[in-house]
Amino acid sequence: MRAGAELSNTEFPDDELREEQGFIDGLYARVDALRGDAETSVTDALAQGNTPMQARLERDILVAERSGLLAALNAVDGSLCFGRIDLTSGVSHHIGRIGLRADDAERTPILIDWRADVARPFYLATGHTPMGLRRRRHISTDGRRVTALHDEILDLGDETRTGHEDPTGDAVLLAALNSARTGRMGDIVRTIQADQDRIIRAPHRGVLVVEGGPGTGKTAVALHRAAYLLYEHRELLAKRAVLIVGPNPAFLGYIGEVLPSLGETGVLLATVGELFPGVKATATDTPEAAAVKGRAEMAGVLAEVVRSRQALPDPVITIEHDREILMLDDGLVNVARERTRAAKLPHNAAREHFEGHILNTLTDLYAERIGTDPFDGSSLLDAGDITQIRDELAENPEVWSAIDRLWPRITPQRLVADFLAAPEGFLPDEDAAAIRRPVTRRWTVADVPLLDEAAELLGEDDRLARERAERERQAQIAYAQGVLDVSYASRTYEFEDKEEDDPEASEVLLAHDIIDAERFAERHEEDDHRSAAERAAADRTWAFGHIIVDEAQELSPMAWRLLMRRSPTRSMTLVGDPAQTAEAAGVGSWAKILEPYVEDRWEHTRLGVNYRTPAEIMDVAAAVVRAEHPDFEPPSSVRSTGVRPWTRATDDLPGAVAEAARELTPAEGRLAVIAPRDLHRRLAARLDGVTAGAEPDLTRTVVLLDPRQAKGLEFDSVLVVEPGRYGTSDLYVALTRATQRLGVLHTGELPKALAEALR
Repeated sequence: MRAGAELSNTEFPDDELREEQGFIDGLYARVDALRGDAETSVTDALAQGNTPMQARLERDILVAERSGLLAALNAVDGSLCFGRIDLTSGVSHHIGRIGLRADDAERTPILIDWRADVARPFYLATGHTPMGLRRRRHISTDGRRVTALHDEILDLGDETRTGHEDPTGDAVLLAALNSARTGRMGDIVRTIQADQDRIIRAPHRGVLVVEGGPGTGKTAVALHRAAYLLYEHRELLAKRAVLIVGPNPAFLGYIGEVLPSLGETGVLLATVGELFPGVKATATDTPEAAAVKGRAEMAGVLAEVVRSRQALPDPVITIEHDREILMLDDGLVNVARERTRAAKLPHNAAREHFEGHILNTLTDLYAERIGTDPFDGSSLLDAGDITQIRDELAENPEVWSAIDRLWPRITPQRLVADFLAAPEGFLPDEDAAAIRRPVTRRWTVADVPLLDEAAELLGEDDRLARERAERERQAQIAYAQGVLDVSYASRTYEFEDKEEDDPEASEVLLAHDIIDAERFAERHEEDDHRSAAERAAADRTWAFGHIIVDEAQELSPMAWRLLMRRSPTRSMTLVGDPAQTAEAAGVGSWAKILEPYVEDRWEHTRLGVNYRTPAEIMDVAAAVVRAEHPDFEPPSSVRSTGVRPWTRATDDLPGAVAEAARELTPAEGRLAVIAPRDLHRRLAARLDGVTAGAEPDLTRTVVLLDPRQAKGLEFDSVLVVEPGRYGTSDLYVALTRATQRLGVLHTGELPKALAEALR
């Protein structure tokens, strides 16, 4: 409904609904106006073409700001306003995903951003502590149409009623929990609970650990925390970007719409396997190989691999120069090598020092050979002669061939690939056998921290890049000079005959009168319009303003070395549950993860309420963990569905899965079939429209996953297949993905604890 349209009594049967609809219409009229202004500003700015340097900078800033505003306005269009708070003072504020101001001289706020301090009572106020509120209203909408109101009276002495009172205050939360899943995580901005709000708004300096069992909303809290930090520290974090690290691509797809729905688009989402520019992990390691590669000791191993590439002659290298034979033996080269290592530079960056030492050594050898007085042994060469000899040696290809053999330039990819192809001598035999593989261009997730470590050890010899950039710059200047020369020639032909008749003709300024070739070339350099997140994704050395890690307990020590390099300020939020640690290389313990980097300077908080998993399902899952850990305390479920999980034995697994899937598939929402990876192809053949793969489409009605892929996800119904083949952590994850119904199918015996819990 457009702003200003007449609201009929049939559509809105009471004044409260009619009033809120009118307000919502006004908000969207303002959004549409802002969207139109932003689109016009971007179009006009980009149409300016070549401009002076300062104007071009101002144009680029405007384009970035307006493009960001446009993206935010488009992202929040579906559910802009969701609440209202009425204060005892008589003032009211509407709460929404972003803040909006009226188009008046005072720039009057008309919608309060949920992250603003004035909005905080919407999440924290209670009847016992009303925080100055008389009433809290939840506004439900479908697109731009108001569909329901839910009021909570917080001032018990106020007898005013609207007819939309919610006696328990839980109607909106329970409706969200019971709603059908879509295959994409939704934001919880309408239903943030008090314990979640305190974490979301916690100070961003330092490391905050958020621990919580399945269904406690820890991932949603982390995402809303990212949005809050970007709101509170916009200037800092917009420049440095926020990195969110997830366990797998399916998970990142699942959460990918949350931050845009909150008006934030300047965030980089990635798995560990995507954090080395130019590499995307597509291969899979065995658990044994991943465990070996993930150990902290691998940093020292790779350092030894690099040192092994700084070779000595075996036994000598001969170099012919000007009909003389110069011999580099291991003693001479070792002196050059140790002097180079003493500089404590990365391998590639140190090569320039090694080159200098070798050239000096060869110069001394050659000078001694040709420039020594045979009678008294004194030198016959002066400083100029020595310099000339060194320059001539620097032109000798055999010299550079020797240097390449002794101190080669190495890429991280080459170093790691060669090491994995022949790890013997650097690792115990059992570990070497676990990680050995032929040289390949395909990388695993566990390889990426090794590549990053190698890049740190190798550094970069950027002389070639600088030389190439300078050549390109000189070419641009030469081209610009050609343009200016044409301009000058045009003046000669066009004006020299006119100057006698028209003296003012000589006062006309052309390009060559006001700018030289170098500055002219600079004005035509390409602009970088990428966002901070886009630039960060392409820069391995980027330092993020804040990093959020989900399923943090799964990361290996080597992965933590990578992430800590990306966060020199140690501004991080870590989210996870040690009880769900399944990766062989996972650290699991927060203290073991953090002590090497921040000692005890980190905060720990825990979410203990399960909003996702019904009590009937959670009781079964908790029994499985208690069989190994008797002291285990699961999060407490806030709801019960009255539907107990079921189990069936079968001799025809694909057929039974297909039948159970038909039974469990909800009329609306999603079903996950969670099964060991090696069964996926057989099962997919019997499930209509279902495909198996590393990056499943979670928006399909039925999705086929393995337990690791299911981590962090939720579905209306879940079918767990062959639970006896899972470890305890994987089984715990699989059993706690459902919001409504759970079934278990098996051919062999069930794990004892699961069988007892399902009786």
